[in-house]
Amino acid sequence: MMASSESVTVSGEERNDPVASILVIDDEPSILHAFRRAFDSPEYEVVTAPNGARGLELAAEGRPDVVVLDLNLPDMGGMEVFRGLRKIDARIPVLFITGHGTTETAIEAMKDGAFDYLLKPLKLAHVRELVGRAAEISRLSREPALVADDAPKTDRADVLVGRSPAMQEVYKAVGRVAPQDIAVLILGESGTGKELIARAIYQHSLRASSPFLAVNCAAIPESLLESELFGHERGAFTGADRTRIGKFEQSNGGTLFLDEIGDMTPLTQAKILRVLQDGTFERVGGNSTIRSNVRVIAATNRDLPRLAATGAFREDLYYRLSVFTIALPPLRERVEDMALLVDHFLRRFGPELGKGAVQAAPEALEILRRYPWPGNIRELQSVVKWSLLQARGPVLLPDFLPESVRSGEPPAAAPPAAPPTSPPAAEPAVDWEGFLECRLAEGSQNLYAEALALMERTLLTRVLRETEGNQVQAARILGITRGSLRTKIRALGLRIERSVWSQDDQAG
Repeated sequence: MMASSESVTVSGEERNDPVASILVIDDEPSILHAFRRAFDSPEYEVVTAPNGARGLELAAEGRPDVVVLDLNLPDMGGMEVFRGLRKIDARIPVLFITGHGTTETAIEAMKDGAFDYLLKPLKLAHVRELVGRAAEISRLSREPALVADDAPKTDRADVLVGRSPAMQEVYKAVGRVAPQDIAVLILGESGTGKELIARAIYQHSLRASSPFLAVNCAAIPESLLESELFGHERGAFTGADRTRIGKFEQSNGGTLFLDEIGDMTPLTQAKILRVLQDGTFERVGGNSTIRSNVRVIAATNRDLPRLAATGAFREDLYYRLSVFTIALPPLRERVEDMALLVDHFLRRFGPELGKGAVQAAPEALEILRRYPWPGNIRELQSVVKWSLLQARGPVLLPDFLPESVRSGEPPAAAPPAAPPTSPPAAEPAVDWEGFLECRLAEGSQNLYAEALALMERTLLTRVLRETEGNQVQAARILGITRGSLRTKIRALGLRIERSVWSQDDQAG
């Protein structure tokens, strides 16, 4: 995007998120100490309470982003505290801490809207993963997706910027559909801001005080997506050592955002259709019918009408989802917003990169308007950041823009070239026995997903090396869409330059 070779490091993406507050309610000093140690970083603030009454007081005073709650407290039951927390703010994700003897109670709590539960003894890596995911969900639920009429004075990422006729139509559509309790389908190319529109609909809906959960259907292996959405019973498949509550149960009464729904398998599509029709489903491996009252907002960058017409996507599901459709315009069709968008990103990234107040020269803006922007807002964001690093002085001149933007021609995939000297191009064989022994010794309770992730990382790295970074060719070889490949590249933290490697290759 920035030069003749494509360079992507999504896992290391710079963010300027606010501090996430974690309230831990537990009477065991060792547990409280473990959480302070696990989240001893500037991104988190940990507050602790030794009993339920004090925990409820702190929750009412500070409205934490995440609550971690022990089921067995000295003054009241964990479920009683949970119900109190739901009255304070039903959007706060609550993670239960439970011993093996109280797992069933934790599952019942999840049916009532708890986020997940942690089994004792706690494993630090799993704790960080769950709490981090819960904090992100909390942020999505509670930070409004602002609409800026003029150049926004905030450096927040969650701002809908644009006054063009095309965006005005989008805002009107959001206003019309948000109060209606119906499914919404958001169509748009990658990088146009579909998740922001989904959040704006949620935040102006009648369910705004209830949970909002988001699932990227392309980022989860097909074999695990059904379990992620609908849950599974213990023993449903290899590695299913406990009952898991899916997103449709967790978001009961709230809103579920299904991103990249066009990448779903036919089996999962059928179950989604059933939920939309009558609000019922079964967990994987289960026979009991479960009811869930969830508003579904779906999004895709694929041509869903064409896929439905050709049979590649269920036509009946498409009609169910598209009761109300919002089509987001690509950036090349809203160039009137370029000055507002560039000014917003300059304000947002300038302080982050150690730059003072920077304004774009009219000549630079004209070049940016002429560029076709295949990556849309996401690409513009990266170009502005890259240009700020080149800038000298308070004015962003055309010379500071990437050559590909100045020439008006988006760069092709990385050209064939000799591999870099570091990291090495040689591909070490995966030591599956060593991996399995290590994870079993550490007591992994998510081995199936961990093994799939390692397999995907190895497979994608090898194929992308074979195609020398050409994602179109790689997607064709893998038999998946390019959008799905891009999502997997981001999820696995792969980097594409003149060669392809994963971050794990550099660990040594």
